[in-house]
Amino acid sequence: MVLDITKFLNRFIDEARDLLGYLGEGVKNLEQGQCDAELINSLFRSAHTVKGSSRMLKLQSIADTAHSLEELLSALRDQKITVTQPIVDGIYQAVDSLSDMVEQLASSQDPNSLPSAPQALCDALLALAAGEKSAPTTAQPLAQPVSMANEVAAAQTSKPQPALASSDSVRLRLESLESLSKLISEVTASHAGLRELVRDAQALKLSWESAQDAVLSKQRFDSLFNNLKEIVGSQEALIYSLHDQAMGLRMLPLKQVFEPAAKHIREVGRMLGKQVSSQISGEHIELDRSIIEQLSEPLVHLLRNAMDHGIEEPQTRLDQGKPAAGLLKLSAWQDGGWVVIELSDDGAGLSLEKIRQKLAKQQLSADEIANMGEQELFNQVFLPGFTTASMITEISGRGVGLDVVKRKVVDDLQGLIEVRSQEGKGTSFTLRLPLSLAMLRVLLVETAGHMLGFSAQYVVELTRITPEQILEVADRNVFVLRNEFVPIFELHQLIGLPNLTNTPGQISKNLLLLVVRVQHEKIALVIDRLVDEHDLIINTLPEHLAHNPLVSGMVNHGYQQLVSLIHVPRLLELARKKHQKTADNSIKSITQQHLLVVDDSLNTREIERDVLEAWGYQVTLAEDGLDGLNKARNGDFDAIITDVEMPFMDGFTLTTHLREHERYKNRPIIIITSREKDSDRRRGIEVGADAYIVKGSFDQNNLVDTIRALLG
Repeated sequence: MVLDITKFLNRFIDEARDLLGYLGEGVKNLEQGQCDAELINSLFRSAHTVKGSSRMLKLQSIADTAHSLEELLSALRDQKITVTQPIVDGIYQAVDSLSDMVEQLASSQDPNSLPSAPQALCDALLALAAGEKSAPTTAQPLAQPVSMANEVAAAQTSKPQPALASSDSVRLRLESLESLSKLISEVTASHAGLRELVRDAQALKLSWESAQDAVLSKQRFDSLFNNLKEIVGSQEALIYSLHDQAMGLRMLPLKQVFEPAAKHIREVGRMLGKQVSSQISGEHIELDRSIIEQLSEPLVHLLRNAMDHGIEEPQTRLDQGKPAAGLLKLSAWQDGGWVVIELSDDGAGLSLEKIRQKLAKQQLSADEIANMGEQELFNQVFLPGFTTASMITEISGRGVGLDVVKRKVVDDLQGLIEVRSQEGKGTSFTLRLPLSLAMLRVLLVETAGHMLGFSAQYVVELTRITPEQILEVADRNVFVLRNEFVPIFELHQLIGLPNLTNTPGQISKNLLLLVVRVQHEKIALVIDRLVDEHDLIINTLPEHLAHNPLVSGMVNHGYQQLVSLIHVPRLLELARKKHQKTADNSIKSITQQHLLVVDDSLNTREIERDVLEAWGYQVTLAEDGLDGLNKARNGDFDAIITDVEMPFMDGFTLTTHLREHERYKNRPIIIITSREKDSDRRRGIEVGADAYIVKGSFDQNNLVDTIRALLG
């Protein structure tokens, strides 16, 4: 009788993934200096189990590779050899090779599809076990069973490319299944109660038609209403519990994509000839499976970008006083309704000068480039086709990558991405992702007769303002929200919806504003009313509507009413474009005077710059007091405009330091802040400010007149 092994393959694959994951963690501990006997024994047992299981299923290539690894670990266990870097590298390569074969088996479900064992690697492992000192021959990584969409670099080279992939099966705790079964039983019982109430209602209808006693009929109706209300409330609670349980089953740890990341780093490092170590933390954080599965592509791009562009060659790093091996950190943590993933390197960092040169080649004017702040310049790396690489390689340089990352994170995963860098010291990319795309906290609002939804992670607050609080600055309406200018837009006009209520604008009465934010940028949207706030299931758009970037999904409200969920990052892009069109018409006078604007609010910086540039001033922006002080010392400004409340250094301290500098002893310094107290005004005068303007009563003409008076 021939044994049918196919039904055992999935069990083997799950077990092998667990064991290889443990081997990967163990060799990381070995590399960090933990060489106790128990660790080595447990690694040996894991390799031995993989070997034994694969031999039983006639998976010869896996068995042979695992046997070579087992021999090396046996020599370590018996203290015939000691842990060295070549041994650590050999174990890493063996684990990577075994993982490749297991994933290929999972993809094909055909043992005959496996290639032969990597003989060069097996021989090198046996040589290390025998006490030879040389490092193992670099093994070619196997072709991955999961292809990466948009991985252009991989498609254009014959070399196999590593990929991150999540498992197509998950293990469930027995108590989770029992809890789910219990909830389903309770929902079934509740539904039976509803059927009883339907029969009661039918009986009431018949009795009502023939009843002579109105009081009795009303009593029966009240009883039916109360019972119906109670059972519907109970069923609603059960449905939410059932959904929570189902969502819990969908959640997977980031380990699913973080664990292969270390392997990916090693393989790309070998391809590039670079030494790179990795630090991974937060892999226990859980995300919805649908997000985990889509996270692979952006992480691959970011890892490859860091390896190729970020980490320098070993000799270059040594010449700069850095260790020869670069460091990549991949970490995650939960922040409210978001999961934050950060990938950072200690490499060369982004060169602002190279970014400016690239933008100049893309036909941007010198003035446009000069007016870009540091963060705005960094954000240019997400533009399609943007690359500062001087040469196209197998890994990068084609201008494909970071634009794919942004599109995937922002559009597909409803998240945010931010880049920070310091030249010579490294770069970090921060991704903020919702816990789930299946259900989100949604605010339903009504504007001009239309109902629209906003996911809560983008909402700052709802607030009412009077017409007197509206300021006209740089050709747009703004109001002051906690020390920053926030632009105001009519929501239906911004997204091009007709006014179905046929009522004029609300400028003459109090406005209800929905303030939304993407990273550091805010806008306020005029709405008529807040309809509801609920955790709602997000339905994907039908194919014929999927092209609309402004709508990220649909939610159900009331009795089968579909409501569009607005994609806030695209909404802010619309707001920026709308202002750019009106700003193009501004009349500028001619002056060469150069002003420095210092404010930690992106909105406020941009609005003040628009006002000043409209009058012909050249403007440089600084993001906080310390940044402002550095730019002032390295530049030559005719006047400085600063906020007070800022991180790192407040405006009072900045003014004090500037007055100590020879160049700025007598240059005008203007404080613009929301602080209205006389004590704050006196403090401004004491530290040397020439003017003090309160944002709540801000008038752009007053600002320009003040600057003109001070500059003469």
